[in-house]
Amino acid sequence: METIVSVLTFAESKYIAASQASRLRKLLVGLFDQRLEATTTYYDNQSCIKLSENPVFHYRFKQIDIRYHLIEDHVQKRAVELRYISTDERVADIFMKSLMKGKFVFFKDKMGLVKNTFLTKREC
Repeated sequence: METIVSVLTFAESKYIAASQASRLRKLLVGLFDQRLEATTTYYDNQSCIKLSENPVFHYRFKQIDIRYHLIEDHVQKRAVELRYISTDERVADIFMKSLMKGKFVFFKDKMGLVKNTFLTKREC
């Protein structure tokens, strides 16, 4: 018996992640029975965004399971909005990557973190 392994591209994996995020939104709406404003999610992959905005099923992405195409429906209904953010502006990298000092300080300042002088200089 032959095993077929499907290798996803970076755009496809981001697309699947976007779909999972929209499923989480749908779950929260169902649990709390409230109407939410459009959920904005930022991605650094423009192919993922274009794929979710275009309702035409692309032949290149045949291996993506049909359940992940829920994101297209959410984008068309304007419940979810996918926006592009460049790699240089992803503040979340401060939690996921080791960064050079300049980049770390830039993201720290962008998040609005301030130095806590109480913890650094305490008198005994």
